[in-house]
Amino acid sequence: MSASTLTSPQPTSTGDVVRAYVALTKPRIVELLLVTTLPAMVVAERGIPDVGLVVATLVGGTLGAGSANAFNSIIERDSDALMARTRRRPLPRHAIGTTAAVVFAGLLAVVSFALTAVVVNLLTAVLILAANAFYVIVYTAYLKPRTVQNIVIGGAAGCVPVLAGWSAVTGELSLTAWLMFAIVFLWTPPHFWALAIRYRHDYAAASIPMLPVVAGTVETTRQIVGYTFIMVGFSLALGLVAQAGVLYLVAAVLLGARFAQLALRLHRVGLAHPDPDDEAVHAPAMKVFRFSIGYLGLLLFALAAGVAI
Repeated sequence: MSASTLTSPQPTSTGDVVRAYVALTKPRIVELLLVTTLPAMVVAERGIPDVGLVVATLVGGTLGAGSANAFNSIIERDSDALMARTRRRPLPRHAIGTTAAVVFAGLLAVVSFALTAVVVNLLTAVLILAANAFYVIVYTAYLKPRTVQNIVIGGAAGCVPVLAGWSAVTGELSLTAWLMFAIVFLWTPPHFWALAIRYRHDYAAASIPMLPVVAGTVETTRQIVGYTFIMVGFSLALGLVAQAGVLYLVAAVLLGARFAQLALRLHRVGLAHPDPDDEAVHAPAMKVFRFSIGYLGLLLFALAAGVAI
């Protein structure tokens, strides 16, 4: 299919338009953020938090993250059109106009802040707003097209939901909350670089300096291993600080061992196939990427269960 066909205006029904606006918020990414927020609330409460507070926090976080993702799509609409993985998103295929997308993203941000500030607390609202501003302005607009460290620095925005969940319950932040933040921060590079190995050609076509594009396969897999081992170490420290008990420590050891095994296997394949165009690394890279999603959710829910029990 030609690029002109992909980017030409598409006739849409009301249902198509609604689905396009939902897609603009990147709901799969929002889901992952919520997976980190809820366990943080349970750990902060050391039990089950008030249901109304949970709902308000998750709704506020969802609207805020959806706004940030929509602004991200607006800024990256031209580069998205160049990448096979992203060219079917709403803006590259003209399912939504740019002006309408900006208004939609702005409304989500306003409602998110107002709802969270009024129903939850001001600290949580400010954390969500600051994270989203950092993601849009610092990461998307500045870091991503300029530096290979884009996902390392910019990934901090994706760590804030654990802080928001904690502050929603306690009104403040603690060492445990910051350790959870650190784990998500260290998890982000292996997660995204594994995906970037698979879609290196897409990033190269869009002139985005992701690590596999700039440094190649061997260096990328080496750094994935390094971040993975440091992350596992922090996950064990978290169990001690949070007094999460044996259940969490067993889960952290088993999950961490599996993550490390997959990362090391990816590095070995990378050493054997150092050519960035060699597709032999795609399968082990995607295994790391897919496992990383389950790892984060299972680790944090094991923490919540250990603390609550």
